[in-house]
Amino acid sequence: MDRKDELATNLERVRAQISEAVTAAGRTEGSVRLIPVSKFHPVADIAVLGELGVELVGENREQEARAKAEELVQAGAGVRIAMIGQIQSKKANAVARWAAEVHSVDSVRLATGLDRGMELALERGDRTSTRLRCLVQVSADGDTARGGVAYEGLDEVADAIEAATHLELGGLMVVPPLGSDETAVFTGARERADALGDRIGRPMDLSAGMSGDFATAIACGSDIVRVGTGVFGARPVG
Repeated sequence: MDRKDELATNLERVRAQISEAVTAAGRTEGSVRLIPVSKFHPVADIAVLGELGVELVGENREQEARAKAEELVQAGAGVRIAMIGQIQSKKANAVARWAAEVHSVDSVRLATGLDRGMELALERGDRTSTRLRCLVQVSADGDTARGGVAYEGLDEVADAIEAATHLELGGLMVVPPLGSDETAVFTGARERADALGDRIGRPMDLSAGMSGDFATAIACGSDIVRVGTGVFGARPVG
């Protein structure tokens, strides 16, 4: 089996598993979006996914993501990259130049930096889209060292995105802490996303669930699942 066939088989299997989880949860078919996570995998794999209908993949590290985004543009591949990993505020300008979406905004400072970076990117002609869709990454246990804002600070960060000229608030993203009750984390994040949506005046997405737990996340109301190994297979070594 060549690599394209392998990726097509994996993608079909994950999509079927998502569909099964959606049906089991009594939700509407097509209500959950898959974002394949391409960390450590080559641009060639991402381009193949583009041929298979994937329009957005997720990356965790800014330097790797930026290089891949540039290669994809040069290759004319119709796949964009969402930044889903923790971002240092000093990297905001760089991320704003290439990211199609950012799912890991966890401070007012970062939101402000991304907005400023968008303005600069538009002035330089690095971007054509004038809005950057952002999700607030929340920390379920309040330990912000791993990324994410504690729930007590959620509204402040959300309001900073909402007030920004070039950012668009799309919802929340959460990663369950090691050893935590995943169902409780996902359910709590869904409740917070809904409360935020009620306050803002429009529905908010929840990005929750990865290769090992996305069925549970879907049952708890996740709208986006981030799957790496299930789609790409084991990460390359070295």
